[in-house]
Amino acid sequence: MLARRLAPTSTCGRPDTSDLNRLLTTRIGRAACVAKRRPMACESPSGSRHPPYGKLLLAVGTMTAMLAGCVTLPREPAVPSSAIDDAVTVEAPNSRYLPGRNLSPMLQGAIESNRRERDALLRAGDPVDTMPPAHLLAISGGGDSGAFGAGLLVGWTSQGTRPNFKVVTGISAGALIAPFAFLGPRYDGVLRAVGASIGPHDVLHLRGLLAALTGDGYAGNEPLAAIIAKYITSDVLAEIAKQYASGRVLLIGTTNLDARQMVVWDMGAIASRHDERALVLFRKVILASTSVPGLFPPVLIDVEVAGQHYQEMHVDGGVTAQAFLLPSVFVRAIEASGVGHRRERHVYVIRNSRFESESQSTERRATSVARRALDVLIETQGINDVYRIARNSQKDGEDFNVAYIADDFKHGPHADFDAAYMRHLFEYGYDLAARGVAWRKALPRNPWSTEEHFNPQTKPEPVAAAAVRR
Repeated sequence: MLARRLAPTSTCGRPDTSDLNRLLTTRIGRAACVAKRRPMACESPSGSRHPPYGKLLLAVGTMTAMLAGCVTLPREPAVPSSAIDDAVTVEAPNSRYLPGRNLSPMLQGAIESNRRERDALLRAGDPVDTMPPAHLLAISGGGDSGAFGAGLLVGWTSQGTRPNFKVVTGISAGALIAPFAFLGPRYDGVLRAVGASIGPHDVLHLRGLLAALTGDGYAGNEPLAAIIAKYITSDVLAEIAKQYASGRVLLIGTTNLDARQMVVWDMGAIASRHDERALVLFRKVILASTSVPGLFPPVLIDVEVAGQHYQEMHVDGGVTAQAFLLPSVFVRAIEASGVGHRRERHVYVIRNSRFESESQSTERRATSVARRALDVLIETQGINDVYRIARNSQKDGEDFNVAYIADDFKHGPHADFDAAYMRHLFEYGYDLAARGVAWRKALPRNPWSTEEHFNPQTKPEPVAAAAVRR
């Protein structure tokens, strides 16, 4: 997820807004407190008393709650469930996949990418009987911890062994990094700017209390959209389209809330449309992938079904996955197609987070419990995504590599997009890669496995033997 906490501010005796949930529950909770008890008996968490405005606060709280439950913002009709597979974007048809519903179009896209790659090699006079090694990179979500992945890529350039990736995928914070990881070291300056030079005001602005409760997000995403527009230009799209023509693939994941499905966008196919509408869609997809539901507004994307106009509601790709690559079954299918000769493959996964979480006391309050549970859910999902990619690599005989934030990174609690934290994390990732020690072959112990460490480089155990051992 892009963000889980909001930057703390406290001025002129106003309530601390470091946590919007605290702000909402505090204001409405005080109203209830005043209504039930003597007005002067209600105290804030700091112990200060509040004036006897119980009836007024209760009225405001009640009206706000009613508005939050009754107000619905306008949108165009959602795609009927029977037509989800047939919906196409107006700006760039055939530029996305729904792997949870049908893998065939995505598989065909992978085969076509190899065909484009083979044709490009032929035009260059290179041999195609043995395809060159394929390097695949998956960049996870992680909010402001995406600074780690940005620093790692820049440090990898400095170390001198950063490859030209055949496939790059990005989710959430990884979606901001993926286009520039895809385009290569020329864009390391952008990675440094995005990874180590932005603060909370560059990403979001908090809405007023009433607007937050009656709108579609606690914060506006205009600052984030401005960052995307600044760095995703028509020139960037032209370069991505050029790389797409040579057989390289850039994929970004979003979540279609209406369909409850992950959507994988072929960003090279969008870029290849070469018009302003394609640029708008490209930016929308990245914005959607980084739009934390509830915090940021969702992104509405226009689609058509048999000439009929609809709108899809897209949010953070991290809702459905924290990292992804092509399914394992693709390798054999591509090789069998005749355009993807058996080749050496190297898989790299950047996990912009840790594998072992830090223990923290949880307040006995509904919002704190709910938020902590969501954090645990996201963290567990992210770990499982990496293990899934590793298992697939093991089955396909690929060279697997993973980089993540380890225990040697020491930094205290921080607000979201705290500049100092992001700068330290960027330099941490940079240093690991520059020294050539960022990539690991084995994953930490999975608590659901009897293995102390999982090393995807070892051959998988025969199914029968594995069943007996378990």
